[in-house]
Amino acid sequence: MNEPCNAKRSTLLVVDLQERLMPVIHEAKNVVARARVLIDAARLLDIPVIGTEQNPLSLGPSVSPLRELCDDMVTKIHFDACIDTPLLETIEPGRDEVIVVGCEAHVCVLQTVLGLLRHNYQVRLVSDAIGSRNPLDKAAAIERARDADAWPVTSEMVVFEWLHHCKHPRFREVLALVK
Repeated sequence: MNEPCNAKRSTLLVVDLQERLMPVIHEAKNVVARARVLIDAARLLDIPVIGTEQNPLSLGPSVSPLRELCDDMVTKIHFDACIDTPLLETIEPGRDEVIVVGCEAHVCVLQTVLGLLRHNYQVRLVSDAIGSRNPLDKAAAIERARDADAWPVTSEMVVFEWLHHCKHPRFREVLALVK
């Protein structure tokens, strides 16, 4: 069932937004900016933020300050962050909804989305906060993730679904992030 995102059940997963990778990503500044909006909103709403880094010795660390804003950072060598990492144990019990942002959409992001789905998580793929070198690869990744039962969303969709209504005590603070 395609329900709105729920802040009490969500974990934000930031996949491989790394220093040496970002210069070759199409519209990288926008990808990082939209990921930052979600990270900041998650922090305001007490939603855990987990980052991953693919082979950081080669690709460098995650871009600053995103790395410092993650509650946990998982280092990986497999493209699917669910394989041979503590990622699944890092996701808090009861948080069965994973909001995914990051790079590259058609490699690590997609394989991680498919891994999370295999482990029965509800996955939202944030289309304006993922990137690839080639826009066609990004589009194909979104389509394949949707076909696998991940739900494509945008960063603003997620933020407003987390809030549910304009009377939320953090509404004004979160609204300022998207303006």
